[in-house]
Amino acid sequence: MKLKRPVVSLLAIGAVASLGLTGCAAGASAGGGSSADAKDIKLTFIQGVAGDPFYVTMQCGVDAEAKKLGVTVNTQGPAKFDPTLQKPIVDSVVATKPGAILIAPTDTAAMQAPLKAATSAGVKVVLVDTTVKDPSFATSQISSDNVGGGEAAFKAIKSLAPSGGKVLVISTDPGVSTADQRVEGFETAAKADSDYSYLGVQYSHNDPATAAKLTTAALAKDPDIVGVFAANTFAAQGVATGIRQAGKEDSVKVVGFDAGADAVTQLKNGTVQALIAQQPALIGKDAVEQAVAAIKGEKVTAKIPTGFFTITKDNLEGEGADYVYKTTC
Repeated sequence: MKLKRPVVSLLAIGAVASLGLTGCAAGASAGGGSSADAKDIKLTFIQGVAGDPFYVTMQCGVDAEAKKLGVTVNTQGPAKFDPTLQKPIVDSVVATKPGAILIAPTDTAAMQAPLKAATSAGVKVVLVDTTVKDPSFATSQISSDNVGGGEAAFKAIKSLAPSGGKVLVISTDPGVSTADQRVEGFETAAKADSDYSYLGVQYSHNDPATAAKLTTAALAKDPDIVGVFAANTFAAQGVATGIRQAGKEDSVKVVGFDAGADAVTQLKNGTVQALIAQQPALIGKDAVEQAVAAIKGEKVTAKIPTGFFTITKDNLEGEGADYVYKTTC
């Protein structure tokens, strides 16, 4: 996968600037330098969920950059996107005293205290993808422009169903920062267009079967729904199933978020019409760079936004192929 940054729209640039993400000068801090040798630097990457293609692809970026810089990295992750499973991993890792933890927090509230405790124990923390309620303790935060991604999802549905109509969002759980931001971006864009009626968001708890049931029920209640935005991979899997069970494949357009193998298969067979792909390998690369810089006492950037790309069936064999997630490095 090419670690390239797509051109960001003027709207996204404005949003980035308003958050203070205008570049290194906005979030950079200078240290006094350090004599730490790369071979002595140990990092731990804690995924949001083990085995998920998004985090596997991020690990590829982490591993490649760690190898380039000559540092050691260990990767762990919970079996589910669940703070009750992730917190014990954090506690165990902190006890080993790595130089830094790169982590995708699984809940904005529940992971706040354990990660802040990690910094109190002298471990640098770099937040990747997701965040916590008060990330001021973090060395750096690196994530996609998820609000912009939600807006892109609405634009994709608009292009697929240009006559307007009812639209719905199926997300994972409230409190997952990235998914909440995607919903926010979609909702704002949908409510600003009078041709579309926004039906709100429903939560599938990261379970495709639940997403399928929610979709089937929504279509029974509102059979004239024209588009569904599935805010993460598991939601997209379930939404596609629910639409198929309702016999609405020809009339309901689906836009998913993320580009794992299952999502790409759905795109190829027409059950999903567009995918908003992130750049997880680039997030991983940037995270290692920031962690190592922090450990060495060099300049770090407080916030780094990465872009996204809308994959369709038409560009899947071209530029879109660079944004498909991996199952192995």
